Amino acid sequence: MTHTVLLAGWVSKGKGPALEAALATDWKIEACDPAEEPDRFRELAPLADAIVGGHINTAWPATPKLKLFQIPFTGFDFLSPEKLPKGTACCNTYEHETSIAEYILLAMLEWEIGLRHTDAKFRTVGWDGKGAAQGPVHGEVRGKTVGIIGYGHIGREVALRARAFGMQVLGVGRREMAKPAEIDRYETVDAGLDRLLAESDYVVVCCPLNDATRGLINAETLGRMKPTGVLINVARGPVLDEEAVYNALLARQIGGAVIDVWYQYPNARDRNPAPSRFPFGTLDNVIMTPHNSGWTQEQIDRRWQFVAANLDRLARGEPLENVVFEGTRDT
Repeated sequence: MTHTVLLAGWVSKGKGPALEAALATDWKIEACDPAEEPDRFRELAPLADAIVGGHINTAWPATPKLKLFQIPFTGFDFLSPEKLPKGTACCNTYEHETSIAEYILLAMLEWEIGLRHTDAKFRTVGWDGKGAAQGPVHGEVRGKTVGIIGYGHIGREVALRARAFGMQVLGVGRREMAKPAEIDRYETVDAGLDRLLAESDYVVVCCPLNDATRGLINAETLGRMKPTGVLINVARGPVLDEEAVYNALLARQIGGAVIDVWYQYPNARDRNPAPSRFPFGTLDNVIMTPHNSGWTQEQIDRRWQFVAANLDRLARGEPLENVVFEGTRDT
């Protein structure tokens, strides 16, 4: 039996060949970008057993065959059960945890060692009269404490790598569970956030954005960090209160920040907006990157292999993986 999958949106539209190569079951692959081809989307969606895509910025037609809405990335805050037909599973895709964990370790190592600045100075002034092992002295991550807010896929990969560097690892999450073997202490956010902030040299934010986490890092919680503490955000911008973080960095209330996720993104009206309404780029205690901490070709390949595997599971009648909710909308 042939099933039909619709690749909907710019992220998915061009992935037909890669998906076809990875599939083990029989699928007809259609593709369109609903933002550019709303009529074609309304024509194809009712025929689809599965849709692979993100935010659909157009009216949905009835989709009586739809059983799976597969997001080819992790965030699903743009979607809710009432937007999907009843019985349709919404699944997301991880596979980014390795690349993001490497980014976080790089950020901590760079903060301690300062290769960029050392390289720039050596190019400019040379030896500056100093011989080997006479300077400049830099730090090391060994013996430092990293606190992870949101102990899930990313948090675990960070912990494994941080422990290999001799760091102490603390974690907090939304649910109670036994302490994972790879960390030194685990608590719920309610019980342990304040202690984690006070003890950590590096605070890594990798929790999902929801009503409980929006503004979790604010003027009050920033005040509990070490004055030398460094904040690393790879979650979503609004988990950090934008103004509070900027003011804390400007006043050097904390040591610094590494920020990969932001508050303002390119859109149809402005293809190159400032990432924030505050001038983070003028601060010398911030490392800024354009939401690319997890963006490697290897990660992209892994994600589409997972998408293919979930489509295969659907075709074979097997349980789907990474189900985040089921739709409730009457078709």
